[in-house]
Amino acid sequence: MIGSFESGNQERDDHVRSCDYLDVARHPEIGFRSQRVERSDADATLYGELTVCGVSRPIAVTLGTVTHEGKRMTASGTTTIDRYAFGITKAKGMTGRHLKITLEVVAHC
Repeated sequence: MIGSFESGNQERDDHVRSCDYLDVARHPEIGFRSQRVERSDADATLYGELTVCGVSRPIAVTLGTVTHEGKRMTASGTTTIDRYAFGITKAKGMTGRHLKITLEVVAHC
């Protein structure tokens, strides 16, 4: 749930949740749907579709450490997104256009 966004600064958190950025009243969730994983000797890349504020765009997430616990696999990964591509264009001087995000991916086998 996007409403749980927390940076440690209440005024900033309220602004990020507002219609200037994530508009949590209309879009309470950010979604990611994976499509495929490509592995190399050095790392793995997860390809999928990220949905923010009702806009979906393809992204590639470079995966880091992968852990296994029973039938559960967890991996974290990073990517950089263009917030303008998701229609988040207000407050241009306050936030950079390209934002690095981290996703934690959990798979149940």
